[in-house]
Amino acid sequence: MHLREGDVAPDFSLSGMPAGAYHLADQRGKVVVLAFYPGDFTPVCSRQLRHYEDQRQRLVSTGATLWAISTDDLELHERMAKSYALSFPLLSDPAGKVASLYRVRGLLRYSKEELLSLSYRSVDDILNALHDSGLVPPAQ
Repeated sequence: MHLREGDVAPDFSLSGMPAGAYHLADQRGKVVVLAFYPGDFTPVCSRQLRHYEDQRQRLVSTGATLWAISTDDLELHERMAKSYALSFPLLSDPAGKVASLYRVRGLLRYSKEELLSLSYRSVDDILNALHDSGLVPPAQ
């Protein structure tokens, strides 16, 4: 089933780095940006996650929370986070179940699929989608 903007997204719980359990239901009423990516240490994904880290404060300033999700295990996530000094959680979805659900609890406000995974959504793209959805105010 493909979710669309305005659909209620399914809840999930995943383990992640920093070590802990991440429950989407705990974020109810908050803006959560889920960045699904194919794998740690792949060229595009490494650039994507470094870009998100470099621009993280712009997302945080809107009140949004960023979680990145891939099928990699926690050990690889830990190495990735340390290698690139990533300060946002990397969640492990080893069986790809959450990726197949494809969304979070709440209303889906923005979706962009990259079929070949040769590019990624920039923080500008994400901020524009958040602003356009009315979830956060436009930048001052």
